[in-house]
Amino acid sequence: MSTSGGSAAGVADPEEAAASENSGGSRSSTTEASAIVSAGRQAVDGWLSEHTEDLIGWRRHIHANPELSRTEFATTEFIETWLVKAGLEPQKLPTGTGIICDIGPEGPRIGLRADMDALPLQEYTGLPFASTVPGVSHACGHDAHTAILLGTAMALAEVPELPVGVRLVFQHAEEVMPGGAIDMVAAGAMEDVSRMFALHCDPRLEVGRVGVRVGPITSAADTVELVLDSPGGHTSRPHLTSDLVYAIGTVITGLPGMLSRRIDPRTSTVMVWGAVSAGKAPNAIPQTGMLTGTVRTGDHATWSLLEPMVREIVEGLLAPTGVRYQLNYKRGVPPVVNDEQATRMFENAIRELGPDALADTPQSGGGEDFSWYLEEVPGAMARLGVWSGVGPQLDLHQPTFDIDERALQVGVRVMTNLVLQAH
Repeated sequence: MSTSGGSAAGVADPEEAAASENSGGSRSSTTEASAIVSAGRQAVDGWLSEHTEDLIGWRRHIHANPELSRTEFATTEFIETWLVKAGLEPQKLPTGTGIICDIGPEGPRIGLRADMDALPLQEYTGLPFASTVPGVSHACGHDAHTAILLGTAMALAEVPELPVGVRLVFQHAEEVMPGGAIDMVAAGAMEDVSRMFALHCDPRLEVGRVGVRVGPITSAADTVELVLDSPGGHTSRPHLTSDLVYAIGTVITGLPGMLSRRIDPRTSTVMVWGAVSAGKAPNAIPQTGMLTGTVRTGDHATWSLLEPMVREIVEGLLAPTGVRYQLNYKRGVPPVVNDEQATRMFENAIRELGPDALADTPQSGGGEDFSWYLEEVPGAMARLGVWSGVGPQLDLHQPTFDIDERALQVGVRVMTNLVLQAH
C-alpha cells in the first residue's frame, strides 16, 4: 500500500487542513464581529430614541452656563455626575477641570475628544437658553461638542460588548494658548491610545452632513508681538531722530510681503496684523509703538521655520531705521494633520448615516489644539454640519452663532459608529 496514497485517501493534507481551519475561523470571526456591531447599533438606536431630549437638554444647560478656559469647574462636575450615573468611572484632572474616562475592554483603545470651554464674548442670540454669564458665551460650539461626547458615552455604556476600548477626553481650555490638550497629554490621556478622533461644528455644512479630508484640516497659529522704541522728536525734523512710525509702516507691509516670497504659497502660510498703536500728536514722532498679529500655516515643516525667518526679516527691515525693538514670538499650536487611515475610519462611520452624509471640507486657517494629540498618535478631525439649511450661515466666534440641534444626534451616531466599526 502506498503511504502517500493512504494519506491522500484517509487523512487531509496538513496545509489544506490549516487553510480550512483558518477559513472557518475567519468566517466565524467575521460573523461574530458583525453580531457585535449589529447589537451595538441597536443599543445606540434605543438610547437615542429614549434620550434625544436629554441630549438637547445637556447642550442647553452647558450653553446657558458657559465657563472660560481653565475655569470649567461646574461643566466638569456636570459631566462627571452623568458619567457616574451610567456606571462609568471618570477621572477628573487634579486642577478640577477636564475628565478622562475609559469604556470597554483593556488594551489599545481609540480616543474621542470634546472641548468644553467658552469664549469671552457677549451672546446676542435671544435664545431662551442663552448665556446667563455676562460677556461669556459658547460661540464656537463647544457646548455641542461636549453634549455629543457625553451622549456617546451614555450610549456606549448601553452596548453589550464593544469591539475596542474607548477613552473619552473632555478637555478644558481649547481657546487659549497653551491649550488644555497639553495638560491632557501630560496627565496620561494618550497612554494606550492608538488613534484619536474629534468633531468640530461647521456652520458652512448643512445638518446631516459631515466633512473630512486627508492631510491638514487646520493651520498652525503663532502670535507675533513687536515692541518698538526711539528717541522721538518733531515731525519737521525726522532726519534728527529715528522715525518710529515710518519703521512700523515698513514692518507692517514688509514682513507679510517678504514671507510671501520666502515660503511656498502651497503651504497656505499667511501673516496678518491685528493691532497697531503709536503716538497721539500729529506733529510729534512717538517714542514707543507696538504691532501684534498672527502667522498661520497649514504645513508642519514650514511651522518649524517660521520663527527664525520672522526674526531675520524684522532685523533686516528695522536695521536701517535705527529704531530699537523687542520681538516676542509665541508659538501656538501645530496644524491638525489628518492621518489617512483614521480619515477612512471617519468616512466609513459617516457613510452609515446615509448616501449624502459624507462631504469634503477645505483646510481652515484657524488653529486647534487637537493637533497636540496627533503629535502623539495618528488621528483625524471631522467637520459636523450644524446649519439648518435655511437663513444665513452664521460663522464661528460670532455673538449670534447657534446650531441646528438635530446635529447632536448626528454627532453621537458618527462617534458611536467609529467605535463599533473599529477593529
